[in-house]
Amino acid sequence: MDGSVLYLAMPSITSAITPSTGQALWILDIYGFAVSSLLIAFGNLGDRYGRLKFLLSGAVVFGLGSVGAALSPDPVVLIACRALMGLGGATLLPSGLAIIGNIFHNPRQRAQAIGIFAATFAAGFAAGPIIGGLLLNRFWWGSVFLINIPVVVLFLAFAPSLLKEVREPSPGRVDALSVVLSSVGILLTVYSVKSAAAQGFSVTQAVTGILGLAILAVFVRRQFTLERPLLDLRLFSDRVFTVAILTGLLSLVAWAAAGYLSGVYLQSVLGHSVLSAALLALPGATVLTAACIGTSAIVDRIGKRAALITSHFAMGIGLLFMLLTGFIGGVPAFVISTMIAGVGYGLSFSLVAETAVAAVPAERAGSAASIAETSNELGNALGISLLGSLAALCFRLLGPDVADTLDETLGTPGLAADTISEAKDAFVSGMHAAIGVASLLSLALGVLALRWVPRSEGE
Repeated sequence: MDGSVLYLAMPSITSAITPSTGQALWILDIYGFAVSSLLIAFGNLGDRYGRLKFLLSGAVVFGLGSVGAALSPDPVVLIACRALMGLGGATLLPSGLAIIGNIFHNPRQRAQAIGIFAATFAAGFAAGPIIGGLLLNRFWWGSVFLINIPVVVLFLAFAPSLLKEVREPSPGRVDALSVVLSSVGILLTVYSVKSAAAQGFSVTQAVTGILGLAILAVFVRRQFTLERPLLDLRLFSDRVFTVAILTGLLSLVAWAAAGYLSGVYLQSVLGHSVLSAALLALPGATVLTAACIGTSAIVDRIGKRAALITSHFAMGIGLLFMLLTGFIGGVPAFVISTMIAGVGYGLSFSLVAETAVAAVPAERAGSAASIAETSNELGNALGISLLGSLAALCFRLLGPDVADTLDETLGTPGLAADTISEAKDAFVSGMHAAIGVASLLSLALGVLALRWVPRSEGE
C-alpha cells in the first residue's frame, strides 16, 4: 500500500519539496534497496533470535519511519526516513513467510496460505491509491505515509497473542562481512547507474560503478567459502529454483517500473487527478489480487509449470499494450495492459514464495523466504532505478532541455504549447523504452522457463 501510494503521490511531493531527479528516484527506491540489502541477514537473524521478535521490532521501526516521512521538510530527510522504513520492512517479510511455513505443514494448505499472503500485497496495491487519492484531495502529501500507522498499531496489538515464536534450534553465525559487502555493493552499483541517467557519465560515476561490481564479486566468492553462507548460491544450481527466483526479480522490475511511470503518465501527461488515476489503476489491481488468491486453484488445474510459464507471457504481453499509449487518449491501452499483466504478476508473486519455502526444511524457512523476498525487493528497487533511469535518460536526450523531469518542466512558467507537447512526447518515449525492455525480459524468461522447467507427473 505504501509503495503504490508513493507512485501516485510523487507529483505532489515533487511540487511541495522540489527534489532533484536523482533525489526523486532515491525517494522511490531507497526503501527497496534497504530491504533487499538486509533481507537475507535479517532472515538468518530471525532464525537465531526468533521471528516474532523481528516482526514486532520491525513494525515499530516501520511506524517510526512513516511518521518521520510524513513530517519531512526536505528531500534529504524524506530519503532518510524511507531508508528507516526499509530497515523495518527487512525484518517483516522473511519472518512473516517463515511463520506461515511453520504453521501450515500440509503442502496444499501452505500453498493456499502463501497465496493469501501474497494477495495482501496486491490488495494493498489496490487500496493504497484509492485511500491515498482521497487523502491527497483533502490533505498535504505527508498524509499518505500516516495511513501506515493504524495498520502498525493493530498489528502490535494482536500479533503477540495470535502468532507464536519460531526460531531455528541450532542456528549458525551470521557473517557480518557478507552483510556489509552485499549492502555496499548493491548501493554503489545502483548509485552509479542512477547518476549516469540523471547527470550523464563521469569518472566518479564510472569508478563508483566498478567498485560496486567488484565488491559484489567478492561477496559472491565469499559465499562459496562459508559453511553457512549468508546467501546459499548453491541453490541456483537447480534450474527450476533459478527460474523461480528470476521470476520474482523480473516480475517486480516490470511491476515497479510500470507503476511508477504510469502514475506520472496519467497525472502529468493526460492530466487526470490523483483520485481519477487511482480509479483507472483499480481494474488491474483487482485482477492481480484475484490471481494471487486463485493461484492454488489454477495450479491444481493446469500444473505449476504451466502456471509459471503463463505468468511470464501474461506479463510480457500485457506490458506490450503500454506501447500503444500516447500523450493523448491512452487510457484504454493502459487499463487493458494492467489487467493482462495483473494475471502474470498475481501468479508469479504466489508461485515464487511457495517455491522458496517448500524447497527447504521448516527450520531454514526464514533464510529461504529471504532469498525469494530479496529477489522481489531487489526487483522493485531495480525496476525504478534502472528502468526509471532509462526513462529519465530518454527524457533528458529527447526533451526540450528546460528541466530534468517532466513535472519540473511543466512547472516552469511561460512555456510555449510546442515545448509542453515536446516534453510530454519525450516522457512517453522514455516510458515506452523502459516498459518495452521490461516486456522483452518477461517474454525471454517465459521462453527460458519452457526449456528449463520440466513437466511433472500428470502434466
